[in-house]
Amino acid sequence: MKHYKITLSSDDVPTQWYNINADLPVELPMPKNSEGKDQIASLQKAFTKAGLEQEFSQERYIKIPNEVRELYMKMGRPSPLFRATNLEEYLNTPAKIYYKREDTSPTGSHKLNSAIPQAYFAKKEGVERLTTETGAGQWGTALSLACNLLDLDCTVYMVRVSFDQKPDRKNIMNIYNGNVYASPSENTEIGRQILAENPDHPGSLGVAISEAMEEALANDEVKYTLGSVLNQVMLHQTV
Repeated sequence: MKHYKITLSSDDVPTQWYNINADLPVELPMPKNSEGKDQIASLQKAFTKAGLEQEFSQERYIKIPNEVRELYMKMGRPSPLFRATNLEEYLNTPAKIYYKREDTSPTGSHKLNSAIPQAYFAKKEGVERLTTETGAGQWGTALSLACNLLDLDCTVYMVRVSFDQKPDRKNIMNIYNGNVYASPSENTEIGRQILAENPDHPGSLGVAISEAMEEALANDEVKYTLGSVLNQVMLHQTV
C-alpha cells in the first residue's frame, strides 16, 4: 500500500535546528564592507546578538527555545509530508519522492519558520520594533504575524510595484498589525533621495532593504530582519 501523506503529532516538532555551517570544509570568514574593512560592528547595530551568533556558529545542532517550539506548534507544525507518486510515474524512477507542504502555514509559505525565532530573539533582547523589506509580500506577512504573536511593532518596506499590484498582501500585513510602506518612501533619507530624482520610481528589493536597514541603524530600539540569504534563515528552515 502506498502512503500518500505522512502526518506527525505536535510532540514530533524538532527540539533542535540543524546547522549546515558545521559541515563546511572551512570556517566562514567575517563579513567585509565594500572597502574590505570589517563590517561586524555595523551588523551588531542592525541585527540581534542571537541572530549574529547563529549566523557564524559552527555548532551542528542548536536548541530551539521552548517558546519558539510552542509557537511552531500553534502555527500548524509539523506540516504534512506528501508522496509525489505522479511525478515518480512520470519519471519512471524507482525512487520515492516526497515534498513538504509549507503552504499550510497561516501566512501561506515556509517563511514563518524563520520569522518566529527572529522576532523571539529580538523580544528577548529588549527590541521594540523590527524592520524589513518584502517583494511579493510573503516575508513581510510572516514577520508581521510573528511580531504580532510576540507583541513587537513591525515596519515593512514593500517594493512599490508589488505594493500597487498586490493590495491584498498589504491588507493581510495590516491585519497582523504590520505597518507597510511602498518603497521608496518618504520615511528615510535614501527613500527621499530616490524619489527626488524619480517620483515614479517602481522600487526594488535593494532600495527596500536600504530603507529598512537605515531605520535599524538610526534607532537603538529597532533591529533589521531578513527572510532569505542569511545562514540563520537556512538554519531555521531545518525545522
